[in-house]
Amino acid sequence: MNSLIHAGMNIVLSQYEPENSDVEHRFIELLTFSSFDEIVELLDWIDARYWTEFPIWARNLIYRLTCLLEPQNIAIRDRAAMGLRSFGPDWDDEADRLETEAGRLRMNSKEIRYAH
Repeated sequence: MNSLIHAGMNIVLSQYEPENSDVEHRFIELLTFSSFDEIVELLDWIDARYWTEFPIWARNLIYRLTCLLEPQNIAIRDRAAMGLRSFGPDWDDEADRLETEAGRLRMNSKEIRYAH
């Protein structure tokens, strides 16, 4: 298990403990300096095991960072939008924005293919 996944698991396990700031700090520190592939590996792991238990704030941070790391990645925008919609209407505006961005990227990629 890589360090980021281990830190993600600790977030889930410690979120109801009164003194979990060290765990959160370690998670954020590892997340900040992880590659796109490592973060997607964490998302896959979380979705398979702790989908509803993983804190929304951490999931949103992960989606934001992945979108920033791969600004042309349509799949991660689609996944982020779907994830945001899964946790209530609070995030619908952001999900709409991500879906619009993914649509623009799709359209631009089709235009590039047609130009060749």
